[in-house]
Parts: sequence; structure tokens; C-alpha cells
Amino acid sequence: MSSGPNGRDLQAPLLNPTPPAPASKESPKRYQEKLCIDDMLNKYCGEFGIWQLRHFVLASLAWALEAFHTMVMIFADREPRWRCSVDGGGGGCFPEARSVCELRPGSWEWMGGAGTSTVAEFGLICGEKYKVGLVQAVFFGGCMIGAGVFGHLSDSKLGRKGSLTVVCILNAVFGCLTAFSPDYWTYLLLRFLTGFSTGGVGLCSFVLATEPVGPSKRGVAGMSTFYFFSGGIAILSGIAYIFPNSWRDLYIASSVPSILFLLVLLPFVSESPRWCLIRGQLNRAMKIMRDIAKLNGKFLPENAILALDEDIENHNHPSKIETSDSKIDTESNEEIKGSLIDVLKSPVTRTRLFLAVVINFLCSIVYYGLSLNVVNLGTNLYLNVLLNSVAELPAYFLTAVLLDKFGRKPLAIGTQWFSGLFCVAGCLLKWAGKWKLVQMVCGILGIFGMAGTYNLLFIYTVELFPTVVRNAALGCATQAAQMGAILAPFVVVLGGGLPFAVFGACGILGGLLSFCLPETLNKPLYDTMAGMEDGEREWTVE
Repeated sequence: MSSGPNGRDLQAPLLNPTPPAPASKESPKRYQEKLCIDDMLNKYCGEFGIWQLRHFVLASLAWALEAFHTMVMIFADREPRWRCSVDGGGGGCFPEARSVCELRPGSWEWMGGAGTSTVAEFGLICGEKYKVGLVQAVFFGGCMIGAGVFGHLSDSKLGRKGSLTVVCILNAVFGCLTAFSPDYWTYLLLRFLTGFSTGGVGLCSFVLATEPVGPSKRGVAGMSTFYFFSGGIAILSGIAYIFPNSWRDLYIASSVPSILFLLVLLPFVSESPRWCLIRGQLNRAMKIMRDIAKLNGKFLPENAILALDEDIENHNHPSKIETSDSKIDTESNEEIKGSLIDVLKSPVTRTRLFLAVVINFLCSIVYYGLSLNVVNLGTNLYLNVLLNSVAELPAYFLTAVLLDKFGRKPLAIGTQWFSGLFCVAGCLLKWAGKWKLVQMVCGILGIFGMAGTYNLLFIYTVELFPTVVRNAALGCATQAAQMGAILAPFVVVLGGGLPFAVFGACGILGGLLSFCLPETLNKPLYDTMAGMEDGEREWTVE
């Protein structure tokens, strides 16, 4: 290498190029990783860790409250036993009579007193007996309206936790007021109002409990929520056993848990990060995700940021954008709104909503109809209700185990057909020597299959619709189920083999309609309508 007199390299340029400026410490170049909630849970926060377990249990306990307010009428509206009155002198009283309607007024009395049940206190016997069924129908009618109202509110202004708070307050108030009903019509009105608030409990609790769970664990978690409902029925039978002679005390005792849930447990329940994200509350959503990661022992990087699925080009691959800000901007996000009108406008969701509504309606007729048949076996009422609730638990367990193995669609078809075929068998075999025993066995197996379908439909419906309209769609499906619950007692009244024939037809038809639904196993839980439509196109192409 040659050099000049001053030792300078002769081949070097006369002017040194300007060295690159050092990167500013205030604004280093970095990548912001945009992920949807499912991807963030899977990659950084954990799909079902300690945080999700605690949150799941606390939110799902509201199902027990729904069981209390729904099934309390089995005990409060029962017809108690009677005996010949001593004061009546026994004239016109025949202990072998099949009904008190055959006896002379004043010759008999209720065992336990008139306050034992609403039937005894309000005289709901003989020509007034229809009023017992009317109370049940009105309650489920209130549930149907409440499911639609709170389904919309939980997707919009109130959110999942806010809606659950409101319905629990209303349940506690109306439940306690019911205990002070001075007459039948006041009782009827308060049962309607209780039904209105009860209709929102299950759907708000279910969505709130399952939305923070990762995709591979969401199915089993969703199926497990119904353990709390069946457990609530079992506990209620114990509460009713403690208060056998006062339906008013029973209503207060079954309403107090709602107050305890509001004061003791609900403050520790978090709002759904999915709802926060679609409502433009990105800071709040990110705080929840950081809490999940921290309690689960995971690490969520500073540059990881939540984004709606429609903002990510390929849902299967997180998007990365370059930013020069040292602090990731999470201060604002556009609010995304949705309603049932949007569901009906989209060809994809419109078909899904129609199928979900019809299938839920059919399954509810079978589930509640068979439940009434099992409860009214003429044996110990408290034991019957307890056994009825316990019999559903194996169905929940098996469905949860098989859910991720066979998928939502095949399991929905199989469980409905299992129930439907045993119902048909109960109808066809009624002429056998022990046809009552045969029908009872067929009914138990029928409710076993339909119990599995009933909770499967919740997780299936949740996965069929995006976050922005999820609770509204689930509310419609729940409304349809309540309509089926209203009609179920009228089917039971038909008597003979006809109820089983109707239940069998509903189960088989529901299974056939399930063929038209798409499979949602291992698919992402979409946030927006556009994100779901784009994602469905990608899955179709693949």
C-alpha cells in the first residue's frame, strides 16, 4: 500500500464519508408485534393457567345461581300431601281418594300447613291447577326476553361483567320480593321479572368464563361450566329439604347466594379482554393480558400488542410493523360495534343463526320435557331432583373428553340422535310388559344424551360468531331454548307414548340440521365480522 509524505493513504478518498449517526436512545428502531388474542394467549400468556382457572371458577359459579332461581319452583309450586281434617269430622273425607277435588271442602287439610307451597296457600288445585303451569311458562317467557336484552347489552354498553352484575342484582331483589307476594298475581309478576334477569345469567357467565381461555382449551372449559348448573340443582335440593314447610323462606334462602356472589366473588372477576378490544379499550385489554401472563408465570414482551383479526393480514401468522417509538402506542383503538342486524346481513352468520336458533329450540323441548318426566316419577321429590342433576354429570364429562377428539359437529349430531333414538324406543315399547320401567330407562338415557348436547351447543354457538356479536347471537339461541322450555310442559301433558314420540322427532331433526353447520374445532375465535369472513375464506381455500 502506497502512502504520501504525510503518511496518508493515496488510495483513500479525499473526503471521509460522514459516519452514520448513532441511534437515538429516545427512539430506537424496533418491531411491534401485532397479535390477535388467541395468538397472544398461545404464544406468550398461556392458554389455561392459574389466572384462567381462578377466573373460570369465579365466573362459572353464577351458573349455580341460575339453577337456584330456575328450579326453585319445583319445590315452591309442588302440591303437598293432604290428610283428613280432625275439625271436619271426617264427613266426606276418604283417604283413598286420588285427589282433594273429590272431597268435600273443609273435610281435609294440607300436611305442613297452607304455607308449605304456593299451591296450598293460593289454592292452585282443581279448576285453578292450570295456574301452576302458567307461572312456569311466564318465568321462561321472562328468560326468553331477558336473554335477548342482556345478550345485546353485554356486547355493547355494559360488557360481560357489567351485565352479569346487573342480572345478579335483579335476581337478588326479585327473588327476595317473591317471598313477600301477597297473592297469586303478584307472585306471577315477580316470577316473570326473576325470569327476565335469570335469562341473562347463564350466557353472560359462559362467555365471560370462556373468552380468556386459549383455543385448544376452550372447548373443555366451556363444557365444564355446566357442572356448576347441575351442582346448583343438587345444592338447591338440600336447601329445599331444610325448608320443607315454607315456600317463602325457600325463596329467600335461594336468593341470598346471589347477594353473596355480588359482594364476595364478583369483584375478583375480570372483564373479558375481547370485549375491551372491540370496544376500543386497548389499554385495558393489554393490562388484562399482562395480568394473565404474570400470574401464569409467563413473559409478555413490551413490543407485543393486541390487534383485531381484521387488522392482521394473515390470521395464522402474527403481523410485525416497524416503529420508532420507545413506548408502544396503546392509547387508542377504534371501537367496533355490531348487532343482530349485522348478523342477518352477512350470508355466513345469517345461516348459522337460523340453524342455532332452531336446534336450540328442539333440544330444549327434549331436555326440559324429559326432565319433567324424570322428576314426576311419584317418588321422593328431593331425592328425584338430586338424582336427576347427578345423572347429567357423566354426560358433561364424556362430552368434554370427546369434544376435541371428534369435533363439535359430529358430537352434536351423535348426542342428539342418541337421545332421539331412545325416546323413539320409549314410544314404541310402551306395550311391553313393564312399559313404565322401560320408558323410565329410555327417558334417563334420552336426557343423558340431550344433557351432553345442551352444554355442547353453548360452546358451539360461541365459536360460530365473532366477539362483536357473540352474546347477541347466543342470546337469540338462548331465547329459542326458553321458548322450547315453555312448550315442553304442554307436550308432557299429552300423556302415553306421544311425548316420547315428539321428543324423539325433535332429537333426530336437530341432528339432521346440525349437518348444515361448519366445524369450529381448532379454528380461531374471531373478533369482528370482517375478520371472520376473511378467515372463513382462508379455511375454505386451504
